[in-house]
Amino acid sequence: MKPKDTSEHYILSSSPHAHADASTSRIMLDVIIALLPALCCGVYFFGLRALFLTGTCIAACLVTEGLCRLAMKRNNTIGDFSAVVTGLLLALNLPPDLPVWMAALGGVFAMGVCKQLFGGLGYNPFNPALAARAFLLISFTGPMTTWTKSAWTLSAGNVEATTTATPLALIKKGAEGFDWSQAALIKDLFIGNVNGCIGEVSALALLIGAAYLLWRKVITWHIPVAFIGTVFLYAMFKGGVPPLVHVLSGGCVIGACFMATDYVTSPITANGKLIFGCGCGLITMLIRTAPTGAYPEGVSFSILIMNALTPLINRFTQPKPFGKVKK
Repeated sequence: MKPKDTSEHYILSSSPHAHADASTSRIMLDVIIALLPALCCGVYFFGLRALFLTGTCIAACLVTEGLCRLAMKRNNTIGDFSAVVTGLLLALNLPPDLPVWMAALGGVFAMGVCKQLFGGLGYNPFNPALAARAFLLISFTGPMTTWTKSAWTLSAGNVEATTTATPLALIKKGAEGFDWSQAALIKDLFIGNVNGCIGEVSALALLIGAAYLLWRKVITWHIPVAFIGTVFLYAMFKGGVPPLVHVLSGGCVIGACFMATDYVTSPITANGKLIFGCGCGLITMLIRTAPTGAYPEGVSFSILIMNALTPLINRFTQPKPFGKVKK
């Protein structure tokens, strides 16, 4: 006989049983807010050209996602702001003087090939912005390694050079007699008064954004600390160039805090995140310090390689359910 008062009975439902206020659009908005300091520094150091290039990447990503979703007859996902984040991250990883059409092509590749081809947000195995950057780097090596002329000067004793190369390029070539530990250089690297991609030059701006994401609990400390810590320790034992130069140069900070922490392409367990971060840092330094290597930077390739290993990391670091007996 069915009881009259159903309040005396438990209501059973499938998981998840606990819900948070976070949503995809809210998380993406937090990432956009966190990247604004880096974008502002990029515009400050490289001019309005950097802002125009950023707008181009974002527009290309939005249009491509909209057309792909329409062609696949699926619901439109532009409102979740993930395409804006992809375009923004791609732009921040590009040289300020890159031709506009190349930036647009990168946005199309990121959304059309690296994301929507796999089914959209949550199904892509690789970070779309980094995959697009790698595609542009391999396809257009010259423009992707041509940097805006800057007035920053390197000086150490009798060695003095004003150059348009990045610090990592100089390390790769070998600047004999140069004092990499000078305080002025470390300061420039920290603030962003160096050559490089639009959003990677200012470690200060990136760390402010990372602190915001940690405060909002969008990311955890595991991957950034493991990534940067591995780079620091490797450089310390390798010698030659101070560890801080490696940490503050190139895409180390933006990669550790904003690229490697991507929800879809990074491990979900705490131990897995530590392994992932250490792997990214190790591969980055192996590429940077390889004497016969062609690339002075290895952040993009290291994260993409570890993206491919994420399913295996998740499998081997998943916690054992309470009471489960190992067969």
